[in-house]
Formats: sequence, C-alpha cells, structure tokens
Amino acid sequence: MRVLNKKSTPAGLTWASMLLPLLFTVSMVGHAEPAQKGEAKVDKLVPEVVTTKHKMTIQNQKISYQAISGETILEDDKGEPQASIFSITYLRDDVQDSSKRPVTFIFNGGPGSASLWLHMGLFGPKRVIVPGDAKDDGAAPYRIEANDYSLLDESDLVFIDPVGTGFSRALGEKKGTDFWGVKEDAQSIAEFIRRWLIEHKRWNSPKYLAGESYGTTRAAALVDELQGGWTDISVNGVMLISSILDFSHARYQPGNNQPYIGFLPTMAATAFYHNKVSDADKALGLEAFVEQARQFAIKDYALALLQGSRLAQSDYQAVRKQLARFTGLSESYLDRVNLRVSASRYTKELLRDQDLTIGRLDSRYTGKDYDSGGDSTDNDPSGYGIDGAYTAAIHQYLYEDLGVKLSRPFNVLSTDVNRGWNWNISGKQMHYVNVAPYLGQAQRENKDLRIFVGNGYFDFATPFFATENTFADNGIDNSRVTMHYYKAGHMMYVEPASLAQLVQDIRAFYHPNGVK
Repeated sequence: MRVLNKKSTPAGLTWASMLLPLLFTVSMVGHAEPAQKGEAKVDKLVPEVVTTKHKMTIQNQKISYQAISGETILEDDKGEPQASIFSITYLRDDVQDSSKRPVTFIFNGGPGSASLWLHMGLFGPKRVIVPGDAKDDGAAPYRIEANDYSLLDESDLVFIDPVGTGFSRALGEKKGTDFWGVKEDAQSIAEFIRRWLIEHKRWNSPKYLAGESYGTTRAAALVDELQGGWTDISVNGVMLISSILDFSHARYQPGNNQPYIGFLPTMAATAFYHNKVSDADKALGLEAFVEQARQFAIKDYALALLQGSRLAQSDYQAVRKQLARFTGLSESYLDRVNLRVSASRYTKELLRDQDLTIGRLDSRYTGKDYDSGGDSTDNDPSGYGIDGAYTAAIHQYLYEDLGVKLSRPFNVLSTDVNRGWNWNISGKQMHYVNVAPYLGQAQRENKDLRIFVGNGYFDFATPFFATENTFADNGIDNSRVTMHYYKAGHMMYVEPASLAQLVQDIRAFYHPNGVK
C-alpha cells in the first residue's frame, strides 16, 4: 500500500512525478539492494528462519498458533540461488484437516512496499493503533496491541515481501531489476507460493490472495501466473483492497479523460466531508450525494469532456455549475482548468482559503505546506500522519515478538524499486497497464473464483469510481464480485468503524454460503 514521500523527499521526486498510486507515504528505512548486483555466490545458502509459538484471543475464541519468520531461497533449474524472499507465516495449531483450512497470501503495493501495512493494520495478530480521526500519529511510543480483528481464526496467513522490500533481495548473478516489473514480480511471487505449498503440504487447501493498492495489480497478474498453465494453482478468492487494475484511470495527460471521470465522485465525497457543499446537499447524506456525483460523472460530465471544443456554451455553463457543486471549487477556477481538475491540484485547491492541504491516501487528513500558493502539495498529510507508527511497530514486532535476527536494513518502501519498475506486460510497449482482463479470464477458467473489492470514499490514490468503471468492463463476471465501501481512505482500516466493517465483510467472503 503506499506512495513515496515524507517530511523530506529524495531529490527530484515529487508527488506529481511518482509512477502510480502506491500504497503509502512512509519514511524510508534503509535503501533497496543495489540494482547492479545480488548477494555473493556461496556453495549452499542456508535461509535464516525462526519459528515461535503464540496464543491469543480473537472474537472471544482462544487461538494457539506458530509464526514462521524467515527466508525462502528461489533457485533456477540448475539449483543456483536467484532471490531470497522474506515472509512471515502464521499457522493455527488446532487444525484437524488442513484441506479445509484456507491459506491467504498477503502483500502490499508500491511497487516497492513491504507487507507491513496489511500485517500491522488489519490481518495480523498484532495491530498498531493510529488516531482514527485523521490526526497525525506523532512520535513513539505507539500503541501496539493484540489484534482482536485478526483473520487468523479464519485462515492461515502468509505475509510476503517482494524482492527489494523488507529483507527480501536478489542473490547470485541476479539483480534487483530482474524482479522489478509487473510480470517479473508476479513470476517470483508465484514461485514462492508454489514452494510454500510444497513445504507445508497445502496444495489441496483453499487459497486466497489479498493485496492493497499496487498489491491489487500484483494479485491480478499473480492469478494469471498461478492459473495460466498446466501446473494450475487454482485460486478460491482474491481480495482487492483499494484497487487499481487499469492505469488509464490514473494517468492525467492530454487526450485521456478517464481520470477526470473516475476521480470526480471522490472529490464529491471529500467536499462533503470538509463542508464545501451546500446545506441542501449536506442534508442528502454522503452516500446519496456521492451517487448523484456518479451519475453526473458518467453522463453529462463524460459527454462534455468527449465533445471538447464542440460543446455548446450553454451546455458548458451547465456542466461547470454542476462540477462546482460536486467539487466544492469555484466556477472561475473550473474555467481556468478547462473543466478538468487533477487529483494533485484538488488536494491543494479545496482548502486553499484556509491555508490547508488535504491528503492523497486519505482526504480526511489536512496539512500545512511551506506556502499555500503552489499548484501541488509539499507532502501527503495522510502519509506522514501514519508512517512513523507503522515503521516503529513492524521493527519492534519483528525483533521482540518474532525473534528475527537479521540485521540488514528492512526496506519499508524502496524508491529504487519504484523507479526501476518495468510496466511492459505483453512484449510490446503499452502506454497504460491493464491487468483487469486477467481476472475475467481467470473467472471463465475457474468457476469458484470470487473477488472481494474494498473501497475508501476518501481515497485519491485508487478512487472507487475508477474501480467501478474497471469492473464494468474487461470480461469480469460481477455476479462473483462483492464491492464494499468505507468512510475512510486508502487504508480504511485506520478508522475504527471502517476496520470493524471491513473485517466483518472479509469474514463473510471466506464463507460464501454463509456457513462457518
């Protein structure tokens, strides 16, 4: 889950120049392994693995489990080491028949992020507590406590850090860049999953994938790798949290109107939250107001953008008036931007009269820039509002609770990985990556594959209406898709009510027939 940036930003890197909506704004811990070389060759690399025993209570149910933290060495067909993938596996102890016990493989996004966000915020046995009211997390000590919302009672859990993130790295003659790409990444994670299933004898268990932000892109590409050949690892379910599958919906540039349409309902939700709408619209309630914004976006607004300079003046004025209503921006400003407001401009413009910016990952958050006159924000207040807590929590947990001994830097989010990412997925240079068709094909070839989609109303990284537009196309069977919405942002689980609802929705997803 996350986008690069923080109190200080690497030279030349700005929000506007980032490749995509990633998962999280975070302070960097260490740097990625150098792209030009992997680990030195050794006769036989012995992975470092630590197994610990634990007990906890989840939803009034006592759970005993083991945690396996360590490296898996991926090798080529000659037995030469290619990469070390660090993962943390949680296995419930009292399982009589593992063929009925689900296993969920979990990862965040970036690309370049470790899996700490979903680990320490939602699925794992420990959770770090950040302010649920969109306030800054401040400095340590942070609250790290047993997670009563953990999904470990429902499924065994495997948190995966791709190469260049966490402790994971390239080995031997391989370079980091050999693994940094849509297809390359999916291939390495698919191989890790294959190895994991062999080691733990779980080929006949129900299998789920859970990804956040770019992790949803990974999940779709991974399904294609797992199910796309005769060595078929069929997947029961895919959980997409803050989804982005078709990047045409996120690339602002002349000639592409998709983002302006897809982001508009998120702007409406944000204007509603910050009281930039009329009293009459406020009285409608958030969901009803957002629904009206959806209808305007896909009909009158989309038609106006498509017409371009052919749009009649009277129609232009009518669209401008409605656009001002839903965005909370002035008609004079909308004139200056030709009815096209990018997300980066919006986060700077909405509260300019208060000298405040709003968050990208979660627009409930507000911040102050060096000055309020610029075109884009200095940093994302919803990123630096949580990153200190999550970074501290994962380090404390790894070394204190899990007994990890590795001393090399743990890469929370790597700029090297993100900048070095290969977006080519077909052998031809594609301008926009779209992995959504993989899910459509996977459903056609696997009658049991279901998809869970979790959306935050206040998410400017992966807006919910763009996700809806993606799922309306691409050959996806929406009768096997459940779409959910939360009054929070990209990481909806930082908000207490959204966390509780999200966990309830995921629990239901594990039981499609309603039987536990």
